[in-house]
Amino acid sequence: MLNMDFSQRVVVHTREQEWQPSPAAGVERKPLAREEAERGHATSIVRYKPGSSFKRHEHPLGEEILVLSGEFCDEHGRYPEGTWMRSPHLSQHHPFVDQETVIWVRAGHLPLPAGA
Repeated sequence: MLNMDFSQRVVVHTREQEWQPSPAAGVERKPLAREEAERGHATSIVRYKPGSSFKRHEHPLGEEILVLSGEFCDEHGRYPEGTWMRSPHLSQHHPFVDQETVIWVRAGHLPLPAGA
């Protein structure tokens, strides 16, 4: 687990983080919060090198993406810099890029605290 205590303030200086490889060639990330390796809640900055893609996959708990630079693409459309999208629980997609693209992504919508 990484930064998953939501009762604590966390500050991450992403410019100082090293890019880490992902399971897909040409796709790197800087993890900000992660519940488990490759499943559950995860918040990251992700960099796609030109022409790279991620295999088709499901997001059982949904996903949010903010395109920071470049153009993020999947079979549903093309999303230029500044685009924010939220996909519902059980959504699937096959992401790819033509040019270098950097996104902020949160996989797994956070549940509301009890009593909220």
